[in-house]
Amino acid sequence: MHSAKQLGAAKARRKANPLKGLKEDLFDRQVPAGRIALWWLGQIGFIFKSPSGKTIVIDPYLTNSCKEVIGDQEGYNMDRMVPPPMAPADLVGVDLYVVTHGHMDHLDPWTLSGYQAAGGSGPYLAPCESVSKLEKLGVSARQIEPTWPNKVFKLGDFNLRTTFAIPYAGDDLGHVGYLVSVDGGPTVYLTGDTGYHKVIADSVREHKPDVLLTAINGTFNNMGPAEAALLGKQLDAKIIVPCHYDIFPCNAVPPRLLQTNMQILGIGNRYRELRHGECFIYPTEP
Repeated sequence: MHSAKQLGAAKARRKANPLKGLKEDLFDRQVPAGRIALWWLGQIGFIFKSPSGKTIVIDPYLTNSCKEVIGDQEGYNMDRMVPPPMAPADLVGVDLYVVTHGHMDHLDPWTLSGYQAAGGSGPYLAPCESVSKLEKLGVSARQIEPTWPNKVFKLGDFNLRTTFAIPYAGDDLGHVGYLVSVDGGPTVYLTGDTGYHKVIADSVREHKPDVLLTAINGTFNNMGPAEAALLGKQLDAKIIVPCHYDIFPCNAVPPRLLQTNMQILGIGNRYRELRHGECFIYPTEP
């Protein structure tokens, strides 16, 4: 255990240097039994930590690769509006690198290469189409665990169940989301990029997610705020968090539109807005 003095010093370092601070917070943080800790990285990227100290990163986009590769070629304004909360090299030490699909703001080759150059080597969990993309980016097939909807992966006291998702187009039909839970603790549902479909609500509801982390950008076939609010109500999630609205000017949405739609459905008090790089622990302190 860390002393109060050590934790106070770590907090001071994080305040002085946010990029370095998130890495320190991630590896210093003690997660109480029966809870789960998460940090939002922007877009739909998150890091999770369990009471036993296991760490999982999902879809980290920590560079400006989309501007250089996609935006310049296709005319979208994909220049980052905010800096990344940590560097790719800071991911070295996480226990599992997870991918929802192969689009560059989710499986980012620049983030991956920075992680690899610093010594990161997985293991990786990815849907089948993303497996081949990881291999093309130099990841050994031995380090990749393929996944698909309803497949369960166990990592210490973490349980990851892959969920069905509606893809944007035929360029990557293997989109998935994840249910992340800890033994004896809560379940968090990360939608991934997906349109709304009743099958999603029906298949996820039985797992009773406590927290919903949902895309709300409403473009590229993703759910908008109204659909995300509806999904949250159908799942009866206790906390509903918007994401995938915050990085690109061409894909930005005011997050409070989700809260407005939740209020219309009578669940406005379940809205929770996170900030990049700050720890959120669920259940929260009473």
